[in-house]
Amino acid sequence: MRVEVEEEEEMYPSTPGKVKVERSGAAAMSRQVHRCFASTGTMFLWALLLVAMTATYLSFRSLGDTSSSRSGRRRRRGAHCSLALRKRGDGVVGIDNFNSYYDPSLKKARRALLGSHGVFVVDGDINDGRLLAKLFDVVPFTHVLHLAAQAGVRYAMENPSSYVHSNVAGLVSLLEASKDADPQPAVVWASSSSVYGLNDRVPFSEAHRTDKPASLYAATKKAGEEITHSYNHIYGLSVTGLRFFTVYGPWGRPDMAYFSFTRNILQGKPITVYRGRDHADLARDFTYIDDIVRGCLAALDTAGPSTGTGGKKRGPAPYRVFNLGNTSPVTVQALVAILERCLMAKAKKHVVEMPGNGDVPFTHANISLAREELGYKPTTSLDMGLKKFVRWYLSYYGYNRGTHAFRNHLS
Repeated sequence: MRVEVEEEEEMYPSTPGKVKVERSGAAAMSRQVHRCFASTGTMFLWALLLVAMTATYLSFRSLGDTSSSRSGRRRRRGAHCSLALRKRGDGVVGIDNFNSYYDPSLKKARRALLGSHGVFVVDGDINDGRLLAKLFDVVPFTHVLHLAAQAGVRYAMENPSSYVHSNVAGLVSLLEASKDADPQPAVVWASSSSVYGLNDRVPFSEAHRTDKPASLYAATKKAGEEITHSYNHIYGLSVTGLRFFTVYGPWGRPDMAYFSFTRNILQGKPITVYRGRDHADLARDFTYIDDIVRGCLAALDTAGPSTGTGGKKRGPAPYRVFNLGNTSPVTVQALVAILERCLMAKAKKHVVEMPGNGDVPFTHANISLAREELGYKPTTSLDMGLKKFVRWYLSYYGYNRGTHAFRNHLS
């Protein structure tokens, strides 16, 4: 069982992946129930999860966290991955703290969507070690997909402690629960392209140095890679780190540029577009959520087993790091032009120099390793991905662009 998390057809990735379901018999079920009720400390949680778990117990194989005590910025990826896993038959339990970093109604709508597709989401925090211990005691998770984090580069200057709390302490809490579990699950987690920091070699390769972070966010993600390596080495945890490159799409974060630009263009408000030194346009390797989901599922499906038992290592376990990007950097100015075409409206652009807040001028992924080992192959251009996002945005927020011509324009 794994833990995780468009209109109906667009809610799912176009290629959700292969089905890998192991089934246990009645004897295994009996042993699990006995273990759950052997401790009164687990009885409450069992009662909480019983209804959600009964219908899908035989296919439960992973635990996924859609967010942690962080700002909740990664829960959209967890939602998409959860839906893809459920569609192919996997059982999924999510954990999310539903904080108020941005509009809670969007987060609750995601939870309702997940619930309607059989994904049970625990309202909790991955920094809560007791809660995690009970979850792992109740369900023998085979995989953990850890997408929780305090994301974003600029917010780190306002609330630096939240990054350490979520990206470092929260990660350690989850790794502790995983290494103490019996059996130990394989762990797939979200690192970031930000770890490349001040690297100016392009495209960014997993073989490049990552010891010059440009932001606190990047530093916490780099720390996460070192921490997960130590748990792999000491406790035999199977670990796969995924360096995501500027993920976008339906159900995304409202504070990301493509999302806020769409909102402001529709409302006739100005948008702020940053440019780099010498008036150079910033560029990002924008990667559509469906492509990221396929990469996440491939990482889960190819993850080798952990080798520890109850926190004791029996042999070496896999440790992997992959770039997941689109390999086609696009300037922010070009992104705005695509949105203008999709929305059939002109943006009121306010172009300013990029502030010294930790942002980098460009990102560009080398995905050769992911292509070779995961079969990862992104297929969504920025034009197509933004069309899909705009269709979702107009539908979700109730915009009626009215004309038949406009609807055909986005088809």
